[in-house]
Amino acid sequence: MNNKNFEIAIFAGGCFWCVESAFEGNDGVLDVISGYTGGHVANPGYDQVTSGTTGHYEAIKVTFDPDIITYKELLNIFFQQIDPTDASGSFVDRGSQYSSAIFYRNDTQKNEALKTIETINHSKIFNTPVATQVLQFTKFYDAEVYHQDYYKKNPLRYKYYRANSGRDSFIEKKWKNNGHIFDSDTTYKVRLKGNTG
Repeated sequence: MNNKNFEIAIFAGGCFWCVESAFEGNDGVLDVISGYTGGHVANPGYDQVTSGTTGHYEAIKVTFDPDIITYKELLNIFFQQIDPTDASGSFVDRGSQYSSAIFYRNDTQKNEALKTIETINHSKIFNTPVATQVLQFTKFYDAEVYHQDYYKKNPLRYKYYRANSGRDSFIEKKWKNNGHIFDSDTTYKVRLKGNTG
């Protein structure tokens, strides 16, 4: 992969299987890796992270071409996959390891994230303010191989988990008709329901 001016975005939105699948296949998105970030344990494993003792979040690392898709557009996709008002986890998965966060790599990403949160808060879609944290990125650890592209490798288990997690019903209810709160010039139609890649 010729990394001429490719950039990286780091998002945590609960189950990384579901967040990963939402980004893959979008023009300008070159690679999406599931992993762990934000914690104090080096080289953590899945069992450690899901125990909630490492400080890490389940997260994804998105490599993208900013000439094709902007960081702002990635933020718009990200927020429409989550309940940004949930400070204690994500849908059926509870605990800080499943909370939502944006890990910025520079001031431009930080400012874009804060502006997007302000847009959501001002929209009054939700009765409570956005709880998604905006945190400085430190280090990302790739998750185990069996977690990568899980929705492709285990489609039945993935669909069952996703349908029963509450994520799809929330997205349908809260985001299906509210994507307009983001700038109208965005060229990306977010895949909201039944996203299996």
